[in-house]
Amino acid sequence: MPQDSVERPQIYLVSPPELELSHFLPALSACLDSTEIACVRLGLAIRDEDRIAKAADAIREVTHARDVALVIENHVQLVERLGLDGVHLTDGSRSVGKTRKTLGQDAIVGAFCGNSRHDGMTAGELGADYVSFGPVGETPLGTGEIAEKELFEWWSMMIEVPVVAEGIHTEADVATLAPVTDFFGLGDGIWDQADPAAALARLVAAMG
Repeated sequence: MPQDSVERPQIYLVSPPELELSHFLPALSACLDSTEIACVRLGLAIRDEDRIAKAADAIREVTHARDVALVIENHVQLVERLGLDGVHLTDGSRSVGKTRKTLGQDAIVGAFCGNSRHDGMTAGELGADYVSFGPVGETPLGTGEIAEKELFEWWSMMIEVPVVAEGIHTEADVATLAPVTDFFGLGDGIWDQADPAAALARLVAAMG
């Protein structure tokens, strides 16, 4: 998902960890129809393969009808089976090399690397199409460690692999990081709103 550095960051939509398809599909469709989206990630917390497959099939119909890529979080073995475009790995660089060999060169392979420069660089060297850092906003989840703006500044100057800013909660986060990231991973603060497409539009407008 390469991007010219002079352009505004592109949008990478992330599903909620739990969703009801009857509510999510119309909200996703509205977002895709109102805003240019580079990719959608299915990041369900459930482990039930049948439920994941059902969600992936339904969401794939929505995304592929609009020529938007759909990747899944961690479930490498489901990518080809479900006709998806790739996978988002959450274990840093650990699985990137093996996953690239499994899925081939045409699949999207992304890696979430927290706030580790070293892990990010290793993931890129092993063939990741993008590296994501985060969260960029305050969070009680995980270790609570934040990926600071300085990390994105350094990456954008030194590394060619596209970078995604994860865990965006506010328009202020967007405005701060827009000059130094290639993609915004947006989901928090969108899907729980009465009008997700409008919430997305407000975040996009904050890029300036």
